[in-house]
Amino acid sequence: MASKSTAIAWRAASARTRGLSATRWAQRPKINQCFSTSRYTSEAASSNPVETVKAAPKRAGRGAKRAFYGTSLALTLLVGYFYGTDTRASAHRYAIVPLIRAIYPDAEEAHHVGVDSLKLMYRYGLHPRERGNPDADGALATEVFGYTLTNPIGISAGLDKHADIPDALLEVGPAIVEVGGTTPLPQEGNPQPRVFRLPSQHAMINRYGLNSKGADHMAAVMKQRVRDFAHAAGLGEHDLSEQWILDGEAGVPPGSLVPGKLLAVQVAKNKLTPDADLDAIKRDYVYCVDRVARYADILVVNVSSPNTPGLRDLQATAPLTAILTAVVGAAKSVERKTKPFVMVKVSPDEDSNEQVSGICEAVWNSGVDGVIVGNTTNRRPDPLPAGFALPAQEQQTLKETGGYSGPQLFDRSVALVARYRALLDQGPSSSAEQDVESHSAPRKVIFASGGITNGQQALAALRAGASVAMMYTGLVYGGIGTVTRVKQELREELQKK
Repeated sequence: MASKSTAIAWRAASARTRGLSATRWAQRPKINQCFSTSRYTSEAASSNPVETVKAAPKRAGRGAKRAFYGTSLALTLLVGYFYGTDTRASAHRYAIVPLIRAIYPDAEEAHHVGVDSLKLMYRYGLHPRERGNPDADGALATEVFGYTLTNPIGISAGLDKHADIPDALLEVGPAIVEVGGTTPLPQEGNPQPRVFRLPSQHAMINRYGLNSKGADHMAAVMKQRVRDFAHAAGLGEHDLSEQWILDGEAGVPPGSLVPGKLLAVQVAKNKLTPDADLDAIKRDYVYCVDRVARYADILVVNVSSPNTPGLRDLQATAPLTAILTAVVGAAKSVERKTKPFVMVKVSPDEDSNEQVSGICEAVWNSGVDGVIVGNTTNRRPDPLPAGFALPAQEQQTLKETGGYSGPQLFDRSVALVARYRALLDQGPSSSAEQDVESHSAPRKVIFASGGITNGQQALAALRAGASVAMMYTGLVYGGIGTVTRVKQELREELQKK
C-alpha cells in the first residue's frame, strides 16, 4: 500500500515537472523570437541609412543645447566681468557697500577685508577700474608741483595704511593717492575696537593711533613695486633698472609710476617717542624719509592725528619749523634726480588766527612745498540735516573717543582752506628780506581734505584755493566708484559755470 502511494506521488510530481517544462518550452520560441527580432532590427537599422539619420537629430539637439548653455554662461560671465570691474557700476555704491556693512559690523574688519579683496583682485586683473579714459579730454587737468595732473581729485591716507594697494587705487580714477602713515618702528596702535560708524551721517569715528608695520616694511613693499614695474617693462629686476626708473628715465613719476598721477607717502613719529624730546621726534621723521622718500612723489608730514598723544602740540611754530626743516633737508638728500616734494598735514581744530598764522610761518621758514588742510576732528558736529535726531545707537557711538570724519566737516574745511590760501599767498612776515624772497618762491600748494563727497563740494574746495580735493570717508560710504562719480559731477558743475 505504501509503495503504491509513493508511486502515485512520484507520478504526480513528474507530471507537474513535465507540465512546467512544457510551459517553459512553449514560451521559449517567443523569447527566441524576441532575440531574433532584436537582431533583425539591429541588422536592419545598420543596413538602412534612413533609420540612422532619423536617430541623429536627437544627439544633435542635445549638442546644440549644451552649446547654447555654454555660450550663455560665457556671455554672462563676460558681461558680469565688465560690469563688476567698471567703477561706473551702481552696484558698487548701492549693493556692495551695504552688504559689507551688514556682513562685517566691525568697521575695521570691513576695512581689512576690503583692502585684502582689492589686493587679490588686482593680482588677477579682476579689480574695479575706470574705463574709457574719461580724463582724456583734459577738462579737469590741473598743474601741481610742475606736473600736469589728469584731474584734481585725490584719496587721503588711511585707506591704504601699508602701501598694499596704491596701484589698484590709482586705477579707480584719482590723480593723487596718499598711503600711510608710516612710523619708524612698527606699532600696533590703540586697542580694538577703535573704528565706529555713524551710518545716518555717513560719518566715522576712529582712534587707530597710527597703527603701522614700520618704515622698513613700507620701503621694502615700495621697492618691490618699482622692480615689478621694471620687470614688466622688460628692464630686468636689478639696482640699475630701479635707479633708472626713479630718476625719471621711464617717462613716469617715480612714485606713482603712472603719467599724470602722483603718489604721496605720509610719515609720522612713534607713539612712544617722548613728546618733550624734539631731537628724538625729528629723528623719527627723518628715519621715515630716509627709507621711503625714494619711492614717493610727495612726502606728507603728519602732525595732526588726534589719536597720538602730544602730536598736535607739534603744530606750534617753533617745533613745527624744526621738524619740517629736518624733513625738507632729508628729502633733498634723496639719491634721485628729482626730489620728492614735502607737505604738512594740519588739523581742522587748530583754527585760531594765531595757530593758522604760526603754521604758515613754519611752512615758509622751513621751505615746505605745501599744506594739506584738514584731518579728523575731536569736535562732534551737529547732525545733518539740521534738527535730525540720531538713532540711540549712534548717540552712544558719538561718545567714543577718536577723530570724527564725515560730510559735516566740509564747510569748516573749505573756510580753513581759504584762510590758509590768503596767508600763504602773503608770504612770510618775519622780515623784509624774506618778504622779497617770497615773491620769487613757488606758490605754496594746498590740498583740501575733510567732508568732500560730491563734485559740487570738490569745486568749492578748489575755488577756495586748493589744487586737489582729497576724499576718504566719502569712499567708505560711496564705494569704489566714488572718484569717477565725483569727477563726472565736477565736469557738469564746470559746464554750468
